[in-house]
Amino acid sequence: MSTPKFLDLPPGVRRVDLDLSYGPVAALRALPVSGGVELSPAVLVHGFTGSKEDFIAVLQTLAQAGREVVAIDLPGTYASPGPETLTPPPGAQRPDYRLSSLGETVAEVVELVGGRAPVHLVGHSFGGLVARETALSGMVDLASLTLLCSGPAALQGQGAMRVRSLIAALSMDPSRERLEELWEERFDAEARQRTPDEHVRSFLHDRLVESSALGLLRCAEDLLGARDRVDELAALELPTLVVYGENDDAWEPAAQEDMAKRLDARRIVVPGAGHSPNVEAPETTASAFTAFWNGVESVGRR
Repeated sequence: MSTPKFLDLPPGVRRVDLDLSYGPVAALRALPVSGGVELSPAVLVHGFTGSKEDFIAVLQTLAQAGREVVAIDLPGTYASPGPETLTPPPGAQRPDYRLSSLGETVAEVVELVGGRAPVHLVGHSFGGLVARETALSGMVDLASLTLLCSGPAALQGQGAMRVRSLIAALSMDPSRERLEELWEERFDAEARQRTPDEHVRSFLHDRLVESSALGLLRCAEDLLGARDRVDELAALELPTLVVYGENDDAWEPAAQEDMAKRLDARRIVVPGAGHSPNVEAPETTASAFTAFWNGVESVGRR
């Protein structure tokens, strides 16, 4: 459960809806508060049980470098309606919460945000698996891919045990009512350990119960079933950055280091951070992203 330290939107950041082929996706859109937009835009994708708010602390810094930055709620997450609740236009296909389907949805976001410009794509944790699907889909032209605290394949260890527990709790009753029960049974106590801020805890509650229970269930299943596609990704020769906290407790740092080697990717370890450097060390994380993106673009201009 990524836990933002604050929820007030910084200057230059506003809440928007992106109209996709099947329906709307909620987003935070950041633009420079001074100066123009001269650099390629970026799209940020949150992890499992996360949301666009996980990136609030980095949005202003990223945008102020001279680019548009958009963080989204994946379909069925928090402010993005569950596709099962929508009636899409004729011919439009609703996402089904599986990795490949979510990757295609993110590709549509990338196309909408970028227009004719290549986009820098970032995926945090489960969002890294989604972003990888977007890259492998071949549907869009990406400027780069950043995998933030994400791994080469299915989640393992203690994190996987927690996800299995959630699957067991939702499999017989994937409903909002069951999510309310789970908040009372387990997530409220976890939220109280993570933050003393009552406003943030209220947000964490709303984010959970307003998300699609079916979506959480399907994403959890794919988080535990994702196969290793690193070699396929490496074959794209897409500029890639692997970033993780030195104390990451989801995918082991050693596994992420090995993934970076297989991808021939640049690797950055954020000192003192765990699984959410975007929250725990936002300035360091934003600086790493910007330096990487600027480097990619400078090579492209030669």
